[in-house]
Amino acid sequence: MTSIADNVVNIQTTSESNPSPPCWFGEVVVMSSCLRKQRVLSKINEQVRFARRRFGRYEVIDFFAVLFGYAISGERTLQEFYERLQPFAIPFMALFERDRFPSRSALSRFLTALTEASVEALRTLFLDDLLARPLTHDKQTGSLLDRMGNSWMVFDIDGTREAARQRALPQGEDLPPAFRRLDEVCAPGYRGRKRGEVVRTRTTVSQAHSYQWLGSFGNRGNGRYREELRKGLSAIGRYLTVYQLDTSRTLLRLDGQYGNGAVLADVAGFAFVTRGKDYHLLDHPLVQARLHLPPDQVQQRPESPMERSLYDCPEIPVGPDGAIPFK
Repeated sequence: MTSIADNVVNIQTTSESNPSPPCWFGEVVVMSSCLRKQRVLSKINEQVRFARRRFGRYEVIDFFAVLFGYAISGERTLQEFYERLQPFAIPFMALFERDRFPSRSALSRFLTALTEASVEALRTLFLDDLLARPLTHDKQTGSLLDRMGNSWMVFDIDGTREAARQRALPQGEDLPPAFRRLDEVCAPGYRGRKRGEVVRTRTTVSQAHSYQWLGSFGNRGNGRYREELRKGLSAIGRYLTVYQLDTSRTLLRLDGQYGNGAVLADVAGFAFVTRGKDYHLLDHPLVQARLHLPPDQVQQRPESPMERSLYDCPEIPVGPDGAIPFK
């Protein structure tokens, strides 16, 4: 039998710095190879255009390579990502067939100059790529079966708010006017249980069964939720058309910020489930008349003694402005 103790072990040390590649570098290699094979990188070069600012000799794809890497890395901040990647900047850019690694200042100027039209072109490009390549050869998309055996295609439209704290800024006659960088991306809004003075909302649209992302929209404060909802419904409509799915068998799961009469008019034609936020609707005579009758069903989960009463309320007309008229 041979023991490991029988072998000679040589340990060599050196005073020269020899950093090791980040643990996520291999994932970047795989993702960049896939993006090149599917011609996503070349499509970004061809379709995403906007007025150039002070970018030097950088191209649009140079900045997107950095953003792709940052998203894959999972680093906490962009500064930590740059510090970790700096020794391997040239090999990293070579993965995207580029030879110049943009500085942080150049990336900042690029993000400042990025217009809504350019963001929309990029969003459309990714959606086209998603719909052009099904998950499997049989185009399996998954579904949800209800108690009657009916199949439903489920989509999630969810708005997530991130609170940001604003520290006090020094003020004085010898100091320039105070300026907060968060003022451009955040605004006062509903914070829930999160600590902060201002918030930013990101709305995502996803297919619940395959976890495919169909869209992502970010705005200041509580966001422009009705505009974002319409864009999300448009992306869902394209998805249903490509996979030849029936709109009448489509179910939307909406976040609570959509639970008012105005949104009910926007999602006409789709079945949906949402949590209402206009509690004054409970005072409507039709709703009150139904609540005074026995519930249609009572549910109780095995892990909780709480009982939930379900009521099937009559249809209540919604006006063009989203208001529910009282008789």
